[in-house]
Amino acid sequence: MAIKSTLIVQSFVIKRKRLVPGGQEMAPTESGAIKKAEAMAKRIPGTAAIRIMADDETGELESATILGQFGEVPDDFAESLQGG
Repeated sequence: MAIKSTLIVQSFVIKRKRLVPGGQEMAPTESGAIKKAEAMAKRIPGTAAIRIMADDETGELESATILGQFGEVPDDFAESLQGG
């Protein structure tokens, strides 16, 4: 079982007066993900930099960690990452 770390910047946009997830972009490093999220949040309502740890073979999620949030992010975003 090999655990793989993936770094993602999740954007949030307003649709029908609600804050919803937009697109996702990959980042090569944790600091790169944080910098990209911070820069993107200047142009859109909000972003979050996330580190996803998953089994490389099965795809089973081990953990999801929010590295940084910028701008508007849904109140239940952190909870939703943990499956709650």
